[in-house]
Amino acid sequence: MKPFVNLAGQRDAYREELEKAERSVLDSGCYIGGPEVSELERELGEFCGGISAITCASGTDALTIALMALGLKPEDEVIVPDFTFIAPAECVTFLGGIPRFADIDPETLQIDPESVKARIGPKTRGIIGVDLFGQCAPFTELRRIADKHGLWVIEDAAQAFGATAGTQHACTFGDISITSFYPSKPLGCYGDGGALFTQNNELATKIRQIANHGSRERYLHETVGMNSRLDALQAAVLRVKLRHLEEELKVRRENARKYDEFFASTGAKIVPQKIARGNTSTYAQYTVLADDREAFIKKLDKAGIPHCIHYPQALHEQPCFIKFLSDYVPAPLYGTRGIARTISENENRHAERAAELVVSLPVCAFTDVDFIINKLRSVL
Repeated sequence: MKPFVNLAGQRDAYREELEKAERSVLDSGCYIGGPEVSELERELGEFCGGISAITCASGTDALTIALMALGLKPEDEVIVPDFTFIAPAECVTFLGGIPRFADIDPETLQIDPESVKARIGPKTRGIIGVDLFGQCAPFTELRRIADKHGLWVIEDAAQAFGATAGTQHACTFGDISITSFYPSKPLGCYGDGGALFTQNNELATKIRQIANHGSRERYLHETVGMNSRLDALQAAVLRVKLRHLEEELKVRRENARKYDEFFASTGAKIVPQKIARGNTSTYAQYTVLADDREAFIKKLDKAGIPHCIHYPQALHEQPCFIKFLSDYVPAPLYGTRGIARTISENENRHAERAAELVVSLPVCAFTDVDFIINKLRSVL
C-alpha cells in the first residue's frame, strides 16, 4: 500500500537542498537556537504578512503557551470545537480549565458560531477556533462574538499554515494563533515542532518568556514557564520546505479538485468537506463524508488505497471529558461506543455524525492522485 503522506518522495525532491542545510547546522555546532531558528521565525512572520512568530517544540506546546499567555486560570471555561483532534480541549484541561464543546457546521466541519453563542457563560474566557483539515474557521463571526462578550480568540492553525480566508492568511486571526510542524503537516519538519503568531508585542514578549522557563534574562525567572524550543536542525529543514510550500499547495489543491470532480461524477453518497466561499485550503487531509463508511473502507482496502479516519469520536464522547458534561447518564447506561452519553438538549449531533462518516484520502503534493482515482473507478 502506498503511504498516506509521501514524506520520502518529498525528501527525494529536495534532497540536495536539505542535505546542504542539514550539514550546515551539524558543522556549525549550534544546535539549539541560533541563526537558523531566528531566520525561520522571521520568514514565517513575513509569510503571514509581517507579524511576530515564535517557534516552540510542538503544536500542543504552542496551544498550552498561548493559554498561559492569555491568563487561563483553573475553572475558567474555553469553548472548543467538538470535532477535531484532542489537543485544544486537552491543553485547556491540562491547565485546570474546563472545555465547553461547540457543535460544527455539517458541511464545512468547522466550529458553528451559533453553537458557540449557546455555550457562553459567566466563566467563559475565550474561544479556540480550529482550521480543520486545512481551511480557516469562521473567524469573522467568532471575533464578533468574542468582542461582544469580552473574550479572547485562539486560532489553531495546526493543519492550515498557508491557507487563506479572503485576503488574510491563516495564523493571523487569533489574539494568538498557533501551528504545528509535525512531519505529516503541509509544512512539516523531521519530528515535533510548532510556532505561535501574534500582532500584539506584549503577548509576543510573554510567549517567548513562557517558552523559555519564564525567563527573559538568563537565570532571572519572572514567572513559571516551560522549556519548549525548536532545534536548529528542524528550523533548517523547515526553511527549505517553506521555500517550496506555495508550489506544493497548488498541487494539493489540484489533487483535491480532481477528487471533487471524480466523486461528483460517481453518484455515490460520498461528499467532500465543503470549502467555504472565499477560503483556500491547505488540504492537510482530503476528507469526505461517506454514508456507508464501512462499505467504502472495504472498497478502499480492496483497491490498496491508504486512508485514515480523522476523527472517530466527537470530543465530548471521549472518556477523559465526560466529567465536563453538564448532564450525563453514568454507567451502566451506555451509548454505542461504550461510554456514558449526555442527555442534554445541547448534544452535538453534527459532530457525532461527522465522526461516524468521515474518511480521509491521500492528497499531498507527492501523491499520484490520478492513480488513486483510477483505482477508485475499479471499485466504486
